[in-house]
Amino acid sequence: MKKLISKGTSNAKTAKNILETHILYMSPYNQNSKGVNLCTKASKGCILGCLFTAGRGAFNSIQEARKKRTELYLNNRAEFCERIVKELQLLNTKAEKKGAKIAIRLNGTSDLDFIGIIKNRMDINILDAFPNLEFYDYTKILGKVEKYAGTRYKLTFSRAEDNEAEAKKALMYGVPVSVVFHHKLNLPSTYLGAPVIDGDKADDLMLDSGAVILGLKAKGRAKKDITGFVVA
Repeated sequence: MKKLISKGTSNAKTAKNILETHILYMSPYNQNSKGVNLCTKASKGCILGCLFTAGRGAFNSIQEARKKRTELYLNNRAEFCERIVKELQLLNTKAEKKGAKIAIRLNGTSDLDFIGIIKNRMDINILDAFPNLEFYDYTKILGKVEKYAGTRYKLTFSRAEDNEAEAKKALMYGVPVSVVFHHKLNLPSTYLGAPVIDGDKADDLMLDSGAVILGLKAKGRAKKDITGFVVA
């Protein structure tokens, strides 16, 4: 693996971002040799409709690269964190030279607290260390939303069939909530009492959206969802 963090141009939505974007992709849920769950709040519908195999992720070579990153994280946490920090240093320098921010998603297909993991492992707060990087992620962990509310780590809470009560709480923290809607229906004007915007227009909308619903159309296997993960 030459790099752990990939340029986001291969992702259909992040390719639309205003900011140059880089993403860390790993194997989701418990798809690893140790059976460790990297998405602790993954619901049944989320697991069944996971975008891990969508787009370029359907290629074996891409899946293998994601598995290798996951195995490195699980088996050599120190090296993993050191490599991530070095890559972030390079991207921070690049952004400084460009005079423009670079967006970073460390959870492309996972839901881990990398900010905390790196701080505990290396005593580096990457939010402070790399001011030219904009860190953002999706999460189903309300505690993470609470922990990073008001910081430079911009989180969007992901609604699933089993966490609408938590989604409502996340809106109260002023963060966006992503909701997957049926692919053949128009997005509603409001949901959970909040305005709905088209979240498929770009991935970095969440950076400045506030307490809105990021409406996403069902894709891949999620089009056949019967769990309630997709709102019909």
